Parts: sequence; structure tokens; C-alpha cells
Amino acid sequence: MTFEPLHLSRGGTSVLLEPHAHGLPVFTYWGPALGPLSAPDVAALVTAQQPQRVSGGIDVPARLNLLPLESTGWQGTPGLTGDRGGSYLYPRFVVTSALVEDDGATAVIEADDDVAHLRLRVRIGIDGSGLVTQQLAVTNTGSDEYEVRSLTACFPLLPSAAEVLDFTGRHLRERTPQRHALTTGTYSRASRRGRPGADATVLLAAGVEGFGFVHGLVQGIHLAWSGNQQVLAERTPAGGSFLAAGEVLAAREVLLAPGESYSTPAVIGSWGHGLNDLSGRFHRHLRSRSSHPRRPRPVTLNTWEAVYFDLDLPRLRALADRAASLGVERFVLDDGWFRGRRDDTSSLGDWYVDESVWPGGLSPIIDHVRALGMEFGLWFEPEMVNTDSELARAHPDWILKPEGRLPLPGRQQQVLNLAHPAAYAYILERLDDLLSSNDIAYVKWDHNRDLLEAADARTGRAAVHRHVEALYRLLDELRRRHPHLEIESCASGGARVDLGILARTDRIWTSDCIDPIERLVNQKYTGLVVPPELMGMHIGGPVSHSTGRAHTLPFRAATAVFGHYGIEWDISDLSETEYEVLARYVGLHRSWREDLHRGTVVHADLTDPAMDLRGVVAEDGTRALFGYSLTASSASYPPGSLTFPGLEADSVYEVRPAVPEEGHPGNGQSALAWLQAALDGAPVRLSGRVLAEVGLQAPVLLPEQTLLIELTRLPAMP
Repeated sequence: MTFEPLHLSRGGTSVLLEPHAHGLPVFTYWGPALGPLSAPDVAALVTAQQPQRVSGGIDVPARLNLLPLESTGWQGTPGLTGDRGGSYLYPRFVVTSALVEDDGATAVIEADDDVAHLRLRVRIGIDGSGLVTQQLAVTNTGSDEYEVRSLTACFPLLPSAAEVLDFTGRHLRERTPQRHALTTGTYSRASRRGRPGADATVLLAAGVEGFGFVHGLVQGIHLAWSGNQQVLAERTPAGGSFLAAGEVLAAREVLLAPGESYSTPAVIGSWGHGLNDLSGRFHRHLRSRSSHPRRPRPVTLNTWEAVYFDLDLPRLRALADRAASLGVERFVLDDGWFRGRRDDTSSLGDWYVDESVWPGGLSPIIDHVRALGMEFGLWFEPEMVNTDSELARAHPDWILKPEGRLPLPGRQQQVLNLAHPAAYAYILERLDDLLSSNDIAYVKWDHNRDLLEAADARTGRAAVHRHVEALYRLLDELRRRHPHLEIESCASGGARVDLGILARTDRIWTSDCIDPIERLVNQKYTGLVVPPELMGMHIGGPVSHSTGRAHTLPFRAATAVFGHYGIEWDISDLSETEYEVLARYVGLHRSWREDLHRGTVVHADLTDPAMDLRGVVAEDGTRALFGYSLTASSASYPPGSLTFPGLEADSVYEVRPAVPEEGHPGNGQSALAWLQAALDGAPVRLSGRVLAEVGLQAPVLLPEQTLLIELTRLPAMP
């Protein structure tokens, strides 16, 4: 079949696909909108991109197809690998259908290989935010099994791409950025942890050298999948470069019987003039979903770092009383409530209320919390099981394990095989019963270990793919039965942060570390994909449980104020001053909450790495809240100017501290002029353009302090 080149455009983004004589369409372009293009314009662009044949090469120069394969001359990373018992290793697809849907921004390409007996379907579309989503599916049209070993979606990079940004990390320090040059060859990041992992890169980005949040053309991709995965950046010797992503599959993990299909997770691509622009497309995309949380995100108190396993009812009631008086709207009972659970070594899987701790069931604490006007939430870890549990003793075959033995333990626990029908049914019944018999509005769904040797005990076959699919079915079914239930995805903190899990949950727990210094970095880079209303940001205690560092209450409260706000701290014995400060920040968050969770998130590019300026500009542009933090001693003294991105260039804004009660933070020897003017009732007024290009003198803060700055747009002059 022959077809004309396809130009898809929407949301400021263009995609160009051109026919290829020997296979699937060439993915010629992805990036800023090319404007309305006539058929001759598109034809000219296609001609302009045709490569020459060169000495030493094949006679048909290789191009980046929607599915790059050796059969079209491609000798880089292939888009599909698989076989039929060692044969039919090199498929060659012929396009049978190429349709553009009514929106003019979505194409569906179908192709067959009548020799290898495979059918391919590629769906590529641009949504209203300008995000490009690809999904590929391969179907076995033959009479025997076909094994899929890999299937990946590719996105071409613009010629200016010269530098790669991705992220690594560990438990308590997820989303740590790292950069390097985009050189010839393949840069690959793979996760084989059964979940993305604490070291996973939430985004793989490439752009002009030195791109930042405000400047520099940059492109990035995200894989919406909660299991094993791979992302890569590759530059070929011919000079072209691309990003790609797909699921990592173990040997014989996906065996297609005749007529069966395998579909990739969605791979989502964004671009921007700076990372603020790139992340804004993700945020608008997520906020446009019908499942996106619409009501205000309740201020939450979680009991874990407050009481750990000490679930004494009078103590919990006192904690709930104090929380409600501060303006907390949701009270979450964490680990330790179920049968036999006195520490983290036993009882996972025995999801019955412990009668020895709760002789009256959970009703006494739930009724108390609800009478205070708060919602009640409960912690679960449904995918895990302790070997010291009634469940493991009764059903050892429900555990993911290789033949004849258990994998090495992690957190004294093993993993339940949700793809086992009986295990799935048990977990669904237990959760459904607890949710039906109690007034529970929220579930904190935890996942506290990587998967090792994750095989189905019945067959010995690798089981991560089926386990993740079963997890998604379980979450979908619980949401169907309990449509008003909200679910948090926690995985040792932030080890499962992806848009696959967020399609079925209402927020992620960004990290188990709530040290504000660590969280400033973690929240900044998690936010490249995840908007703040889906990120749990809590105020910890005076001394961080994970780092041992001590921080002031204003600093802890201010660094968390932009997200889904909460408290992870025993607040039952606050001093009068602590109580007043905490109540002030909870009230500040609630007064800004609608704008914080609907507005545009921005980060400034400042030359001093100790200085951090981030903010949210309201959706209607009428006001903005910024937080300026000093994370270490500054190289400059005084520290220079702050520039404020994201404001309306021609509008005029009044600038004042958002918490006037904090007065002059830091150790400056005199008052800062613009800050003093605001405190005196005469705030400075500057245009958005001036604030973005010239800025304001930064206050002299002590290390590990934050000043919240409020900007209010003035009415236009008549």
C-alpha cells in the first residue's frame, strides 16, 4: 500500500511520518509545530530530509522507522526482537492501512509480515497539551507460538540535541539528576526490579547543550509502566539520534499463541523551550483526564513517623484531636493495625483487623476521626507477604519464586503473585470487605521491596509482566466497587512513580525521606512529569528520621506547601509557638490550594546552586506564589538577584512576603528594601517582564531557610 506523508499537529506540536518503500513509515520529525503545511510543503520537507547513499553502506540508507528493523537496513537498536523457536528473526512489515483520525492529530498504522506471520499496529497521537503518545501492538497470525523479546517505541530527536538528562537514586534519595553529552552510541537505562525502582529515571530528556528550566530546546520521554523497563538515547554514525522506551521482558515471558497480541505500555513524549515548558505539557495532559482528582486535595496527617507501631487508641485520638484543630482534613492510620502485626517482620498478608489491639474493630478510631470532620485512611501492602504469616503458611505456592526455593528476602518479606487467580481473589476479597465494612475514604497502598527471581511457582516462567497486569486489574476493580475511594501509590517512598500507576491512583508518595533539603531536589525533578497535586509533600518532625538533620518548622512547612500537603510528625505535644506556626502554614496552603493545584509550575535558572526559586502561577495569571530557598551557604554575599519566570510579561505585579509574620528571615545586617516596603504597606510594583529579566534582590537567608513570596497582578489601567 502507498500513502501520502502524514503531518499530525495539535497543541503546538507537529509529527511528520513519510512512506518508506521497504517498510513502515519513517518518523521524520517530532517537535515544535511546523504550522499549516500544504501537500507541496510536506513533499518538499520529505525531499529535504532524504539522505544520500554513501560508500561502505547499504544501497538503501537506513532511516528511523516507526519500528526500526534490520529488514529496512537499520543496524542500531531494533524496535522488535523475537522468534518462532529460533526462526523468523528478521520480520519485514508491509503497510496495509494508514488512517488519520478525525482530530487530524492521531494516526493508526497497520502492517503485516505474511512470511513471519505477524501483524503490527502502531497508534501515534498528539493530545491537546502537545504530548505525543505511542503504543505498538504485535499479533501472532501464525499457527505456532511466537516469543516477543522486546518491542519499543522510538522518538526522533531534533538536530540541536547535544546533552542528555536523566535521573538515578536510591531509597530515601530518588530522582537525583545526572547529565552527559549525547555521543555516538547507545545510552541505556534499564530497571529489572519488578517496579521502576528508586533509581529509575522518571524522564529521559535530550536537548541543546546546557538546557535549563527556562531556556534551551529540549525533548523527553516517559514510559507509563509499573514494571521492568528500559529507556535509551542513541546517536547513530549517520548523525541521527532518537529516544526509545519499552518493557524489559525476561526469556519466554511473553509467548503469543496463535491469535494473541502483545501491546507495549504507552510511551509519552514532550518537548519545550526549557524544562518548565516540557513539564507543563505533562501537567496539562494529566489534569485533562476524566479520572484526575477535582476536589481540593485534603490536608493529610499520616501516623507513621508520629507513632510507628504504637497504635494506642487514646494516643491516636489525641493526635486526631490536635490534627483537626490545625485544619487537617484526612487522618491516615499507617502500618500495624492488622492481625499479629507488632513490627515489620511478620503478618503481611493477614488482612484482618487485630482483635487484640482493636477489640471493637477500627470503628472507635474511625468514628472519632469522622466526628472531627476528617476523612479516614488506612495503610495496606497488598502485593507483599511475610513468610511469618498465616497466608504464607497456608499458600506457599502464591509466592513469586523460582523452582524449589524462595528468593532472598527483602524487608523480611516476599512478593505475592497477583497473577495467581486464588491469590488475586483473596486480596480483592479482603480489601473489598474492609472497605465495605468501614468508612474508609483513602488507602495508602505500599510496595516495600524490589522483586527478585519473580517467577510463577506453578510454571517457573517469569511473571513480572503478568503481575503488573494483575495489579492494574485489581486497582481498577477496587475503584469500580468503591468509586469514591482515593488511593496513594507508595513504594518504599518513590520507587513506583509512573503514569501507569497514576492512571489508577490519586497521588504518589514522593519519597520516604521528608528532610526538606532532600525533598527540594526530589520534588523538583519528580515534578517534571507529575503535577504537585499528585505528589505527597509532608511536614516532618524537627529532626529528620532518615537523615538526622534538624530544621526549623517554617523551613519544613514552606518546602512542602506547593504539593498535596500533609504532616508526618507527632504533633500531640506542640509548644504554643509551634502550634501557631503550623496552623499558619496549613491555613496558607488551604488559601492557595486551588491555584497551587491548577496553575503553572515554574523553576528559575539561578547561577548559584545553593539558591533555589520555584513557584506556581495561577491559571488565570492573577497571582503567583514562589518559594526562595537557600540550601547551603551562598557563594555571593549578598546573594544577587532572583528572576521570576512564568508571569505575564505586560502585567504589573505587587510583591510581598506570603507570611508577613516571619518578618526578615536570615542574617542580613539591614532590612531588604523591597521586603521592608511590603511590610510597611507599600509593596514594589514591577511588570512580569522586569521580574523575569531583571528580578529582585534576593534576601540574605541563613542556609536551610525559605522565604515564600506572593505576587499579585494589578488591574490593567483603563
